[in-house]
Amino acid sequence: MPFQLQQFLTLLWLLVLGKFTGYIYLSWSDIVLTLMVTTVLAHLFIYVHDKKVNFFSFSALSTAIGVMLMMATQHLWIVFVVIALGVGQKYLFKCEDKHLFNPSNFALIIGLVLFYTQAHIVLGQLGEALWLQIVVMLLASAILLRVQRWLIPLVFTSSYLLLESMLVVASDPLMIFEMLLQRFYAVSFLLFILFMLTDPVTTPSTWKRQLVFATSIALMATLLDYYVGFRVQHLFLSLFFNTFIFRLFECVQNHFFTTTEKVKAAIALVLVLGVMIYIEFQVPYYFNMY
Repeated sequence: MPFQLQQFLTLLWLLVLGKFTGYIYLSWSDIVLTLMVTTVLAHLFIYVHDKKVNFFSFSALSTAIGVMLMMATQHLWIVFVVIALGVGQKYLFKCEDKHLFNPSNFALIIGLVLFYTQAHIVLGQLGEALWLQIVVMLLASAILLRVQRWLIPLVFTSSYLLLESMLVVASDPLMIFEMLLQRFYAVSFLLFILFMLTDPVTTPSTWKRQLVFATSIALMATLLDYYVGFRVQHLFLSLFFNTFIFRLFECVQNHFFTTTEKVKAAIALVLVLGVMIYIEFQVPYYFNMY
């Protein structure tokens, strides 16, 4: 079974379980319609780019499910727009025939930029059931071992807990370690760690770079929490920035950059930083899942 199909079936199964047992706000008809629209858009992008369609894009459907599980909005058309941007950017921002951004993460971040007051990142849609957490970890383990990305969630989790404890919890008298652990109770947070952090295309392949990659994401998220405030979007912003930086570093190592390409890379870096700064200047929001 292709990896993309395995990942899609895994996420689809988790979406179905979450719909029955969690707090997923989209109706069944909205979910089906979103997957249908994503299928059409993804293969339209493939045709425009390759002038033919010779494969089925299961990865695009995985991107759509990731957005549905991590983003809350009252407008279904916003879901369509951010998914289209997340899938479409794979054909715009490329190096060595590999995209520079994690598609689901890109979609969520651009959703915050374009629709900050109407679309929000949430980690409560799958609930906090222990049995579902175990199911997620078992299903994810089968994929992580196959694509050799199991080190990333282990290093990220340990370094994130350590850094948050040393910087955020230790410096804020109102913050206790149990508040930090509450994030790990959310099944969607496990989904972020086990699936979004470990995208094989946009993560390093060697264990040394995986170690640095995971630690860098934890460090940047912690520093943002320390200087700005404890906000869930910092995890996604850190992934957004570090994915771009590590992919760009790999391209620089493996590919001779012309002056034009260097200018484009510099402009892209400025835009990435601009996106992050814009989001950080917005008024924070908080959700309870009922």
